[in-house]
Amino acid sequence: MTNVIIRDDETFEKALRRFNKSCERSGIIADIRKHQHFEKPSERRKRKQAAARRKNRRREEF
Repeated sequence: MTNVIIRDDETFEKALRRFNKSCERSGIIADIRKHQHFEKPSERRKRKQAAARRKNRRREEF
């Protein structure tokens, strides 16, 4: 659980910005986006294989 303590001289907007950054760093936003829609196991496999191909292609370039 991510929480942010609002400082005495801090505006709400700044505190909200800090909260959003802490959520991004902890990976909550990415996890929510990943679980928004159901992904079939075959789609997950295809996505992982495509990512592995891209990664290998990048390694071969250097």
